[in-house]
Amino acid sequence: MDPIIIISLFAGLILIMFFIGAPIKPLRFVGQGIIKILIGALFLFFLNEFGASLGIYVPINLVTASVSGILGIPGVLALVAIENWII
Repeated sequence: MDPIIIISLFAGLILIMFFIGAPIKPLRFVGQGIIKILIGALFLFFLNEFGASLGIYVPINLVTASVSGILGIPGVLALVAIENWII
């Protein structure tokens, strides 16, 4: 399938979940997790854009997006620390 179609389907499902809500609890939990991962990916995107002048770069993948989405700003700072001093 074309990536545009897949992204459009996911965006449509997210919009439906925003307006209607998930009727069953596990589906709501999965939906909230996906939204947190997307927000974490946005955190990392903005970090990479604004941190490029400082030499800060954290790759955006499922693990780093999950960490930054679930933990928020402290998670992003932890990823920067791990990237700079440990790896």
